Amino acid sequence: MMRPLLLIAAAGLISACGGPPAGEAVPQGTVIDGAGASETVPAWAADMIWYQIFPERFANGDPGNDPSRDSLPHPEEIPESWTRSEWTSDWYARADWEREKSDDHFWTVRDRRYGGDLQGVIDRLDYIQRLGVTGIYFNPLFWARSEHKYDGNTFHHIDPYFGPDPEGDFALMATESSDPATWKMTAADALFFEMLDAAHARDLRVIIDGVFNHSGRDFFAFRDLYENQQESAYTDWYTVLEWDDPSTPENEFDWTGWWDAKSLPEFADNAAGTDLHPGPKAYVFDATRKWMDPNGDGDPSDGVDGWRLDVVADVPTGFWADWNTHVRSVNPAAYTVAELWEEAAETVAQGRFSALMNYYGFAFPTKGFLVDGRMPATDFVSALAERLRSHRPEVEYAVQNLIDSHDTDRVASMVVNAGRDLPYQREDWEIWWDFDWGASNSANSAEYLIRKPSAGERAIQRLVALFQMTHVGAPMVYYGTEAGMWSADDPDDRQPMWWPEMAFEPVNTHPASGPVDPIAVGFDREVYDFYREVIALRRAYAALRRGSLEFLSADDAAQTVAYIRGHEEEMLVVAINRSDRPQSLSFTEDQLSLGEGEGLYPVFSTGQEAVLTAENGRVTLTLQPMTGVVLERTGVE
Repeated sequence: MMRPLLLIAAAGLISACGGPPAGEAVPQGTVIDGAGASETVPAWAADMIWYQIFPERFANGDPGNDPSRDSLPHPEEIPESWTRSEWTSDWYARADWEREKSDDHFWTVRDRRYGGDLQGVIDRLDYIQRLGVTGIYFNPLFWARSEHKYDGNTFHHIDPYFGPDPEGDFALMATESSDPATWKMTAADALFFEMLDAAHARDLRVIIDGVFNHSGRDFFAFRDLYENQQESAYTDWYTVLEWDDPSTPENEFDWTGWWDAKSLPEFADNAAGTDLHPGPKAYVFDATRKWMDPNGDGDPSDGVDGWRLDVVADVPTGFWADWNTHVRSVNPAAYTVAELWEEAAETVAQGRFSALMNYYGFAFPTKGFLVDGRMPATDFVSALAERLRSHRPEVEYAVQNLIDSHDTDRVASMVVNAGRDLPYQREDWEIWWDFDWGASNSANSAEYLIRKPSAGERAIQRLVALFQMTHVGAPMVYYGTEAGMWSADDPDDRQPMWWPEMAFEPVNTHPASGPVDPIAVGFDREVYDFYREVIALRRAYAALRRGSLEFLSADDAAQTVAYIRGHEEEMLVVAINRSDRPQSLSFTEDQLSLGEGEGLYPVFSTGQEAVLTAENGRVTLTLQPMTGVVLERTGVE
């Protein structure tokens, strides 16, 4: 339920912590206009609340399809004692086969498999619907050997181990070529479309991950190139650095891998460097059509609602412009979101994307101010406004506002480890702001804390969630964050989901520093209930999804910010106190656009009750430490 506040409308009452601070001036140009739509941004995008699923770790609905040792990237390096890992086991405990392979947790954890699959997603769709989110973003679902699936061996088939008949699917796939006329419907493909229908029936939209910069080594074109060398039909699909010399016992064959990773052979560009090579480009276009209009009848309602695109900056913009045009020729209302960590308004526009994953414009400043408590409130407001307004108005409301993901530590652990070693300097948060680098205890960082968050740290997490759900842009929740999960960065951010009916073993070891006192882990009902409430808040008010944004105040000393969200007759005031002391914010009735007979009524709080007073045309709001509130304009009797 919504947490009640204490509303005091009488004049002459004085706040318990004294008068309001003077505050700081809010930078000019902080008003963001209302949502819109365009040829590249569907009208529905502004209303989305996304939920990100990492398929192998979300739910194991069918133990009969669990991956085998032979399915791993390098099975010849894996001890024969390998078995599927237990879902509820201590994440940092190491199985016998892991100890046999290596002494290092980091170098064995990626060969674990927990058996997450599409049946598990289907079984949990009611949970997702009850949470209140309105869309699912899937990390890669296509066949690949890794646990993350970013080394795709096909773009036109779901991984057989996500479906009910892996052996049968591999047999069907062996009969195909790059010609779509030869493509079969595998059991895993069919189950994906069954899941998609079930999601759509619950009014959940679905987008999937497209990785079109590189492939895995078992990708049909690369496998043919590797085996047939210069005689292959795919010699131009990749950049070959050296061919094998058959007169020597060694295999000298070498190729360009993404970020020099040979397990991720990179597709070649065209001669001008403005597009992908025509071969892989045509294949990607054919695969794209399959997932967007599976029966080819011209009606895209049975296909995915859009795409998240990996490593966009490493693929020529000309390709993205053509690909996005192709996408909308299949479904004019499709949504495409680019993975871009830097300032990228120009790339979004030129590539014809709907939006981007908003690391730069949302996650970085949010961590600097709300999580770390180091970025001044005025810098926070300036960064948000500047980075939002770099985009077209309709894009501002379509960006994915995330704080954690499969590429970061989880937000709860960000708070626990806030501002670890870096002193605040403006240039630090302009690029990365300690957001991702060094956030992994698996990289032998004994300083990274793996403990459960304290009550105060959970209060900060609630502020982050409130800000996500009340700011401009579509919020995205990483699976398990709503269940209370915490962890370091990759690979620890990819732990099995903490389902409420499961009993998990406690954590007994820090991978870098050794044994620790047992740390209980498991589904956190209080955290879950809060996320349901704050998601319901966003869904209840069009002003939070589509309304204008105007910052009212930002106070560096008090660590407070306040802003108005307005849409048609709705007007909400959001106020946040990041500090560890009570703080008061004061506004004139004109600033709040309060007419005669109107006042503010509290509709949501993240914690302890706040006090609202009115006197001589001014409204004063006193917030308890590390709390945020939402007030609605309403008539006063």
